[in-house]
Amino acid sequence: MADPTKSPPPAGSFAPLKRSVFAVLWAATVLGNTGSFMRDVASSWLVTDLSASPAAVAAIQAAGTLPIFLLAIPAGVLSDILDRRRFLICVQLMLAAVSGTLVILASTGTVTVSSLIALTFLGGVGAALVGPVWQSIVPELVPRSELKSAVALNSLGINIARSIGPAVGGFLLAAFGAAVTYGADVASYVIVIAALLWWKRPANAEDELSERFTGAFRAGLRYARASRELHVVLLRAAFFFAFASAIWALLPLVARELLKGDAAFYGLLLGSVGAGAIGGALIMPHLRARLSADGMLLLAAVISALATASLALAPPRGLAILILLAMGAAWITALTTLNATAQAILPNWVRGRALAVYLTVFNGAMAAGSLGWGLVAQEIGLSATLLVAAVGIVVTGLVLHRVALPVGEADLTPSRHWPEPLIAEPVANDRGPVLILIEYRVRREERAAFLAALSRLSHARRRDGAYAWGVSEDAADPELLIEWFMVESWAEHLRQHHRVSHADADVQSEVLGFHRGPEKPVVRHCLAVDPRHPAH
Repeated sequence: MADPTKSPPPAGSFAPLKRSVFAVLWAATVLGNTGSFMRDVASSWLVTDLSASPAAVAAIQAAGTLPIFLLAIPAGVLSDILDRRRFLICVQLMLAAVSGTLVILASTGTVTVSSLIALTFLGGVGAALVGPVWQSIVPELVPRSELKSAVALNSLGINIARSIGPAVGGFLLAAFGAAVTYGADVASYVIVIAALLWWKRPANAEDELSERFTGAFRAGLRYARASRELHVVLLRAAFFFAFASAIWALLPLVARELLKGDAAFYGLLLGSVGAGAIGGALIMPHLRARLSADGMLLLAAVISALATASLALAPPRGLAILILLAMGAAWITALTTLNATAQAILPNWVRGRALAVYLTVFNGAMAAGSLGWGLVAQEIGLSATLLVAAVGIVVTGLVLHRVALPVGEADLTPSRHWPEPLIAEPVANDRGPVLILIEYRVRREERAAFLAALSRLSHARRRDGAYAWGVSEDAADPELLIEWFMVESWAEHLRQHHRVSHADADVQSEVLGFHRGPEKPVVRHCLAVDPRHPAH
């Protein structure tokens, strides 16, 4: 287990694999994701045998991503308050049961479009529950200096699985049928569960300030609403994936109708995307040395647009494979850039919830895009739809290039510099709301600069738990300015004390630099009083 207090020198791209726990879990997830891609390719191809409707094909894609859009945030809350290892084991057992049901239906010849959509939806529920958890455990497995490398390796692992899974799935489907393909997926879950049982994760420490689901859910939403840096990542992700989803939603029809291929060829196309992603991951360090994160994302958009438009022209099969290799490289570039940026701007206390918001936007864009492009294809045709999507990818990429991604280099570790609140007697943790008042004495000529600094501090107050914030002046003494903010309970305010980061402390120091009083600003903590129970 990594020691978060140490700051080792920058590590290489594959340094996290030298850590046994990370390496074992990484390898297990690669195998697990390989099985999932085998299952998905079987379901996507099987539905084309049952129905030629583009909407039915797109519905399978949407059924797998829609649950992640609906459930990612609750799953993120659970990842922050439950034992992550046990939670992962339970969900893997559920996913194995879903694939086991598909084995039975396929072997008895009773598969229908409805049953495929329903079971794909349940598989998506499992993916929604484990997605934030898998991402949240990364900082437990590696030190901060290796975090970006670990995120990149996770993306690489997914795309290794994307390369192997569809190709093997297509082969098994063509050679042995859907039941064997689904059975291989069940076996992959057994391997993942075994790795999780091997991992001896320390139990969560008992803490009287531990969050409960409802309060943690609200805290996560408050953070996401107040974090402007996260807003930029979400905006860039939403537009890119909404347009790029066209190729994923319609690729089975591209393989069958435009390229005249079979199930094995479809698997080969998906495998080409994965292989391209592996190649993209290997060259990304060289690209990062020359391009900013915004440059990387623009490059990914341009390549994705060119690949999508090229497939619309029904190229020869060999050329289509090369096109999808380029598409895979662009895809992992966009995924890794956005994911690593999101990881870098998030503190540990809210990482699972905030990453869940990111996954909600990502999968919401993919689900809405899949359904939308399927309906568009029914109206204007497959090739025209791909051309429209290609134009959308490049236009939005160029427009949003002006909205710069955050750098993500701030020190987000807790500073613990706030003194303990002064109280006359013990306060119940659930008592609230709590009003915090901070009195500053500021010269008139410095007021504008002070308020600008205080506005920056307000974002930290809101991210860390405040649901309301403001600043007032004393009518009898205009140089006396009072910052106030409210939190929902005493326990939530105490959590604020533990959440304030070193970066926030720097902003607070800037604010305090404008205070001209003889002593430090006066801080008051005001507890709500119920008139019906004045003693409490």
